[in-house]
Amino acid sequence: MNARRRTVLAAGAAGAAALVTGCGSSDEGGGGDTSGTPTASDGASPGASDGVELAATGDIPVGGGTVFKERKVVVTQPEEGEFKAFSAVCTHASCLVSTVSDGTINCPCHGSRFSITDAAVEAGPAPRPLPAERISVSGGTIRLG
Repeated sequence: MNARRRTVLAAGAAGAAALVTGCGSSDEGGGGDTSGTPTASDGASPGASDGVELAATGDIPVGGGTVFKERKVVVTQPEEGEFKAFSAVCTHASCLVSTVSDGTINCPCHGSRFSITDAAVEAGPAPRPLPAERISVSGGTIRLG
């Protein structure tokens, strides 16, 4: 192997290692633990006026959710007054999830389904849960961020 090709391959490997490190979990609990999933309860979040307004709390059905394609986020309400948000980008092939029904967030591309409670994979081929997104709820309004 010539020196130029070896240099390019080494630089590519170093870049890939940096990317993987940057995408890793920084919490001490390790990956896959969704117990720290950001949630919001009506009026419980300080600074709730910050962030992009997504919807009114009444727009998110109890036991269901709504996909906000333009923001690539899905907001669910597993139980009355409990709101959660997750990335709308499927962890299998990066398609956007399209619907929320029967207690799952559904991807149309290959049939992956995720729990509305913690975004855990209910049906593959998705390899991992949808990442949590931070929301705030105040005065009947749900905000992203």
